[in-house]
Amino acid sequence: MDISVIIPLFNEEESLPELFAWIRRVMEEHAFSYEVIFVDDGSSDTSWSVIQSLRQENSTVRGIRFRRNYGKSPALFCGFRAAKGDVVITMDADLQDSPDEIPELFRMIKDGYDLVSGYKQKRYDPLSKTLPTKLFNATARRVSGVRLHDFNCGLKAYRQDVVKNIEVYGEMHRYIPYLAKNAGFDRIGEKVVHHQARKFGKSKFMGWNRFVNGYLDLLSLWFLDSFGLKPMHVFGFVGTLMFLIGFLAILVVGGTKLYYLHAGTAHPLVTDSPYFYIALTMMLLGTQLFVGGFLGELISRNSPERNNYQIAEEF
Repeated sequence: MDISVIIPLFNEEESLPELFAWIRRVMEEHAFSYEVIFVDDGSSDTSWSVIQSLRQENSTVRGIRFRRNYGKSPALFCGFRAAKGDVVITMDADLQDSPDEIPELFRMIKDGYDLVSGYKQKRYDPLSKTLPTKLFNATARRVSGVRLHDFNCGLKAYRQDVVKNIEVYGEMHRYIPYLAKNAGFDRIGEKVVHHQARKFGKSKFMGWNRFVNGYLDLLSLWFLDSFGLKPMHVFGFVGTLMFLIGFLAILVVGGTKLYYLHAGTAHPLVTDSPYFYIALTMMLLGTQLFVGGFLGELISRNSPERNNYQIAEEF
């Protein structure tokens, strides 16, 4: 099969017939063999009934229905797991992504890219959505090293190997290019795509909470990528540094006290100095961090996933 199109959706009953008709027209014009996988993320409207009707009309339609709303990342994960096409295309169900982009995305993957992300250069979204997106993308580029303008664009294309070897969970759909890079798929490209104004309903992803959550997820990915298999490198280093600074500070405070005693000059008690407690606190925190790193190392060494490396080829 040439292409699997994965469409996660939540309450998009009005747009689904038009979207599928558009995809079908594009596929037939280019003689692609294809499947369209609709992943209903616990819709409360008649979206699932619409998907069932489309399936009765055309066998290329497949459907996955969640019992409740889990989110976009779980929907994509299940879609990736079910996909059979050599090239996997993801797009949103709100008609803002154009299926006319599919042939060029397919060609770019066949030309050697592992992943091609859409870039909505001209957007038809409100400022409350576009401004956080610009800030988020700038930070994601800096942290991940992946030079994309639009990490969160729903319109993307992948080689099948990519989607079968990454795990999208939580709200990590924003960082699929970063996940792919960490898995060894670093041939990542970008294509300017046409973005259309929403035709039905309203966006399900609005507000600053997604902006804050996005940064927290990015920090988690960076930490796991840098120290996930070597926690002692960060906790042990920081803990040792704090302990040594605290220990040296204790020596200075104690040495100062001994100096004044030797000189016969009155001097307050060591415990009267605030620096004594600051130094003691640093030593305690340093010890705790070191022990935390040691425990993290023990857990990591006994994890069944510790040596789960991505192997491109094996004889």
